[in-house]
Amino acid sequence: MSGLSGEQERFGEFVGVQRHGYVAELVLDRPKAMNAVSTDMARSIAAACDALGADPGVRVTVVTSSHERAFCVGADLKERNSFTDAELVRQRPVARGAYTGVLELPMPTIAAVHGFALGGGFELALACDLIVADRTAVVGLPEVSVGVIPGGGGTQLLPRRVGAARAAELVFTARRVEAAEAAALGLVDQLVDAGQDREEALALAARIAGNSPVGLRAAKRAMRLGHGLDLRAGLEVEDAAWRSVAFSGDRAEGVAAFNEKRVPQWPGE
Repeated sequence: MSGLSGEQERFGEFVGVQRHGYVAELVLDRPKAMNAVSTDMARSIAAACDALGADPGVRVTVVTSSHERAFCVGADLKERNSFTDAELVRQRPVARGAYTGVLELPMPTIAAVHGFALGGGFELALACDLIVADRTAVVGLPEVSVGVIPGGGGTQLLPRRVGAARAAELVFTARRVEAAEAAALGLVDQLVDAGQDREEALALAARIAGNSPVGLRAAKRAMRLGHGLDLRAGLEVEDAAWRSVAFSGDRAEGVAAFNEKRVPQWPGE
């Protein structure tokens, strides 16, 4: 991946990655279909995530959309409608790879959401650590209304975000939730003015990226692995993560910079 800001690397026809210093922007770019996730697009998302995860120069990833009225409307149901049962079975791991790719990115991730983020589109956002949404956002998991279930992580990620009963109501009713209610329910983390989601998400990412990349990845790993464990087991996960950073170059630099009252120059190791 190019380390030069402003250059965009393409992953297939429908996904781009642009660098802003230590922040990477993963752009969903299938505007003719409102970013509906086709098989080809799913492969491209997974490939982009593989590249980002392997790049130590990326401290934060922001997932954005090139479509002015949608973040992502979910799975490409027109494509799905053409599948035989056997083709649907073969396509399943490809589809899962896209959502898992975002979920397993080792650095902090932020979704910048405007317009429709439905079904698999909302699941891509839920796979991120934080969601910044503008006031045009409409989110939801409508899968049961077409005879399936949220299959991109929604049945697991939404309860972790808002609790079991609230998630059950949202999944079982298949209803769409507009921005103000979404913020009140905790479906999104930050609500911003219309058209400002990308700018605000990138600004948040830049603030996060000022911190130690080693510390950021270890903190994310500890929170992810410790979630759902009992307290004693969770503290052991935290201790292992602490030990992984305690003797790092980043820790040495962070302590030195603090004492010398200067901005750290993180070695990232």
